[in-house]
Amino acid sequence: MKHIFLIIIVMFLWAICFPLLVSGIPFAPHITFAAMRAFLAGIVLLIPALLMRRPQPRDIETWLLLAAIGLGATTVGFYGMFHASEFISPGIATVIANTQPLIAAVLAALVLKEQLNATSKTGLWLGFVGIVFIASPGFMSMLDNTYALGVFYIILSALGISVSNVLISKLAGRVDALSAMGWQLIIGSIFLGLIALMTEDVTAVSWDSQFIWILVGLALPGTALAYWLWFIILEQVELTRANVFSFLVPVFGLTMGVMFFQERMGLVSVLGIGLTLLGIFLVNRPVRQ
Repeated sequence: MKHIFLIIIVMFLWAICFPLLVSGIPFAPHITFAAMRAFLAGIVLLIPALLMRRPQPRDIETWLLLAAIGLGATTVGFYGMFHASEFISPGIATVIANTQPLIAAVLAALVLKEQLNATSKTGLWLGFVGIVFIASPGFMSMLDNTYALGVFYIILSALGISVSNVLISKLAGRVDALSAMGWQLIIGSIFLGLIALMTEDVTAVSWDSQFIWILVGLALPGTALAYWLWFIILEQVELTRANVFSFLVPVFGLTMGVMFFQERMGLVSVLGIGLTLLGIFLVNRPVRQ
């Protein structure tokens, strides 16, 4: 039960990122914003790791894995996520982004040799169908000539995160969690920073107090804490069984919208939440011997 509690915390932390991201975009160029988020999160993890003299990565294989995770989860994941918000509606983005657990499950079977029974496979698909139901009210809100570009960016983000999740599972248990996640965020932020320097005016940041709080919220609980906990979780739980809880992210997002932003939750959305919860249960249902 302890790991389920931690997974739910991580999904909640990731759920608060989207409204913070959307609120912060008017204050800074997209990729500059993403790079600052990643770099600040990485520093927040590395400083305590160094002060507590946590073991640091030493061998070439570990550094290559960390570089690949940073490139996938942070550079590609954040790049796609921040750009997609320009071109695609939240409903469509939610559905496409949540193909990530399905992609990761296939990769986990191929790379990590994780196998799912028929019940678990059914649960994965039920969870995804639930997300389609939850996001369906927003499907038609933005269908124009930028739609294909938005789809491309969100698929790019989902692929980057899927690959990095498999690599995190492969690395879990072999290196300290604080050090590993700190370094991957720093490495990923360097790539993002280089892209920002080539494509944006990185000085065009409005250092308003509101933006600073948004950046801190995204970087600390939404990124640093979430990734540190995620690494710890994947030291104990198979990737697919943990990753299926990603379907909770839009559920939390919808719930927060109803509670704090006077959004409405229709019958279709309620049905979607039910299917999502059922899917998560089926994937994590204990196997009878």
